[in-house]
Amino acid sequence: MKKFFASMAVMAAVAAGAVVGQFSNAAEVESGLAAGQRVPAFYVHDVTGPQKGEDLCYRCRFGSQPVISIFTKDMDDNVAKLTKAVDGVIAQNRDAKMAGFLVLTSDSPSSAEAKLAEVATKHSIKQVPLTTFEGAAGPKSYKLNPAAEVTVMMWVEGKVKVNKGFAAKDLTDETIAAITKDASKILE
Repeated sequence: MKKFFASMAVMAAVAAGAVVGQFSNAAEVESGLAAGQRVPAFYVHDVTGPQKGEDLCYRCRFGSQPVISIFTKDMDDNVAKLTKAVDGVIAQNRDAKMAGFLVLTSDSPSSAEAKLAEVATKHSIKQVPLTTFEGAAGPKSYKLNPAAEVTVMMWVEGKVKVNKGFAAKDLTDETIAAITKDASKILE
């Protein structure tokens, strides 16, 4: 009987471990293009970048460079912190021609422009242009999941290498650190 209860305890511990393991990536939401897929062109309105006030395709402009893109539905403090961290990674990798941009997807993008400009100034974001895209769903060809409030895609040579989606509440210091660490994958 003791062996039976010992076996049951081991099975319960294994099951508990499996459940914990199952939820260890619960913060991530499947969103965007899969690794290996080609990144299509799309147009944004530049709010804070070098082409401020213009509509352009940063995907086209950056060509085969290593790129970090952030798609978000809202520019809250966590997204600002992520953007600042990505800004730092890009600044450190300018010799490798790393680039990036943030896209705020919205049904009324012009109403968000002042907030984006304020965030860029407040957080001294210099390398990552903050842009808007008309349509809360984002570019259709990018397959952004409506459940993902933030999607980060990284690509080089026009092919996705890293793709992570999150609910805003799950964008923590730990997930931001993991995202910035993943930037090395587009420099290999």
